[in-house]
Amino acid sequence: MAQTLSLCDEYGIIYQAMKILPDDELKIAFLEALAELEDNECHRTRKFPKTRLHKVKGVKQAIYRADIDKVSGWRIHVQYINGQIHLKDIIEGQKHDDVIEVIKSKKVRYE
Repeated sequence: MAQTLSLCDEYGIIYQAMKILPDDELKIAFLEALAELEDNECHRTRKFPKTRLHKVKGVKQAIYRADIDKVSGWRIHVQYINGQIHLKDIIEGQKHDDVIEVIKSKKVRYE
């Protein structure tokens, strides 16, 4: 059985995603992305084929972006705190290019 990391959702990102994602295909992709983020093996090998998890550059905090779906542009922002993955935000496809502005607009979440 695969080891998993703890996933924390203090801002209701999973609930929000199920409300705002436009179709079932993206909702399934979101759940697959969460499964990959929880997979300890992906973290051990630092390979994230589905989400392409990477650190956001240009911000002081250690914030990471994960793709829900590369083509649509939907993204998840996460932070690692005390060995747990904390979901911080879900970013719609049209806004993913303004990553610094999105983070600044909700800076209370990222501190």
